[in-house]
Amino acid sequence: MGDKKTVHLDFHNMMADSIGPEHGITEEELKGLEPLASQYVKELKDERIQGKLPFLDLPYNQDIVVQILETVDFIKEKFKNLVVLGIGGSALGNIAIHTALNHSFHNLLTDRERNGFPRIFIHDNIDPDGFSHLLDIIKPHETLFNFTTKSGTTVETMSQFLILIRLLRNKLGNGYKDHIITITDSERGTLRAITEREGFQSFSIPAGVGGRYSVLTPVGLFSAAMSGVDIGALLDGAAWVDKACQSDNIWENPALMGAALYFLSHAGKNKNLLIMMSYSSALRGAADWFCQLWAESLGKKFSVSKEIIHTGSTPVKAIGVTDQHSQLQLYMEGPYDKVITFWKIERFINTVPIINKEDAVESGLEYLQGHSLNDLIETEFEGTRLALTEQKRPNCTITLDELSAFTLGQLFYLFELQTAYAGKFYKVNTFDQPGVEAGKINTLALLGKKEFEQRKTEITVQLQKKKEGYRISCGN
Repeated sequence: MGDKKTVHLDFHNMMADSIGPEHGITEEELKGLEPLASQYVKELKDERIQGKLPFLDLPYNQDIVVQILETVDFIKEKFKNLVVLGIGGSALGNIAIHTALNHSFHNLLTDRERNGFPRIFIHDNIDPDGFSHLLDIIKPHETLFNFTTKSGTTVETMSQFLILIRLLRNKLGNGYKDHIITITDSERGTLRAITEREGFQSFSIPAGVGGRYSVLTPVGLFSAAMSGVDIGALLDGAAWVDKACQSDNIWENPALMGAALYFLSHAGKNKNLLIMMSYSSALRGAADWFCQLWAESLGKKFSVSKEIIHTGSTPVKAIGVTDQHSQLQLYMEGPYDKVITFWKIERFINTVPIINKEDAVESGLEYLQGHSLNDLIETEFEGTRLALTEQKRPNCTITLDELSAFTLGQLFYLFELQTAYAGKFYKVNTFDQPGVEAGKINTLALLGKKEFEQRKTEITVQLQKKKEGYRISCGN
């Protein structure tokens, strides 16, 4: 694959050779999956050709890169702030890109230090205090608001939309429209209808691409470009992984192998918790993005054949070295129900010396002489990985040669494809979310939306019973 910086999967510590057959996977178990794995690769390729998996073709849509960059070039210097309003897949990808590729304190840099790009605020919740605090620190006349919802009817985002439209009209009059850009379905939904009527700037989410698979659409790319991220490199990195994962041989396809390892650990070894432990603060947003992708895609009650299976492993985010001092005790000595996946950056951008070799050192700290924080985080990672392995705790490592738009694009695509393969192993529909929809229906019913009157009556009865049920308070 040349000398391009890339992403690597090391699964030695998942194998029985390293941690024993009770918790580790044998080569025979992997070989037993080879026929199914090969079949699933062919099925995905067929579905892709039939247009059923449009997210797999997103890396090749360079036209959208051109459109976004033209828009950004025209508007970026008009605004001091970009506020992204969305939830779930309409926000987590944005956060992942922003935290990974921008300065950790991007919003505290001067305009010059940000190269003229605006401050970025991604608001993904409707907590009244948090939303009010956001409005306290931004001025409408210097802010662009980006509303993102695939359906165009997401209650949280559209509630924020109604609040901010009123605010902008009151503050800016007829010029308020220039402060809004929407990203939604190209044809359907309330937000699309409003966008067409009001003439807002807008991008479309490609048909058939669900929210949790939308990071490489305008959903993630627009805000990334507005902060100076090389969005073309994001797509190039994704295309790189696409080409690297074409083989139907499980030993030659990292996305396929990753799916098989997680599935076998869960289904065969009872490892129902999937810990994503990143030894980089910059990747904490990507870990949150993965948690939604995995949980929403694979946590299902029914199989594709409508059998009740209640399946799916639970993803958990951890940060090294922070969570060595909080969660690691459980991982080391708690139940054998976890797989730990380390995320590691081979070369950080910065090197920070602790103390030079020739400098005097306080007694007891001599061992730090001549070392850097880079050395320290590397040794903490290696020490933790070794300790877990010695306790027969299955773990694997994903290493990025460096953290860049190109390698982050690889990481996104690798996990999206791996999740699609995992859905095949679990025999579930990877692209629906009926459990989420049930909660949405209850919310709409309680708010009084038409067509949900019967459901509201049912919920009201249930809530009344709960008021009469078991309760206890800490005081009067």
